[in-house]
Amino acid sequence: MISVNRLKTKKKDFRVNDWMMDSGAFTELSKHGHYRESVKIYADYVNRWKTCGNMLIAVSQDYMCEDFILNKTGLTLRDHQLRTVERYVELKNLTDAPIMPVLQGYEPEDYMQHVLDYGSEIQGWVGVGSVCKRNTNPQSIQNVLEGITSLRPDLKLHGFGVKITSLKNEYIRNTFYSTDSMAWCYSARMQGRNPNDYQEAQKYIERIEEVLHGI
Repeated sequence: MISVNRLKTKKKDFRVNDWMMDSGAFTELSKHGHYRESVKIYADYVNRWKTCGNMLIAVSQDYMCEDFILNKTGLTLRDHQLRTVERYVELKNLTDAPIMPVLQGYEPEDYMQHVLDYGSEIQGWVGVGSVCKRNTNPQSIQNVLEGITSLRPDLKLHGFGVKITSLKNEYIRNTFYSTDSMAWCYSARMQGRNPNDYQEAQKYIERIEEVLHGI
């Protein structure tokens, strides 16, 4: 998972195997309250970097729905949901790269409504947003997943910012097709170690493997 924000000033191609491009949505909305660049510009970034390695998918520019984000944008949760769909549809028409739609909301019913908003547009690998701040309450994440899968059990769900605390919940780890987290980097930084050391990431992977295999 590489944020587009890390690529904006890069000039040359980079070596990579399988990877996902993140839209940098959290940074944009939490710091600025809006997207400073158009969907077209983001599509240009996707098209520029899709030839590096094997870009599995690029995440669409969604609008998170936590209260502090809503306060920052001045919009309603419903506004965020509709704008998320609009940006996804526009982006899909500007690139032939695989694009990940993102489901947004806060309560399970919100996510279920968002599934209906996408209609036939939503297929395959789909992100579940606004869950990264709920890792201390895994049951709330489970409730959201139960709502989504009750309508679309066929979707392969990706959890943004899902930590080990939540992956210890059997339902969560069995329902998510994939997840990502920067917890390994944050821990290293807070404890005075090098947050860019690949060995820190490797240690975190090993901890996740222990959870997955019940060690």
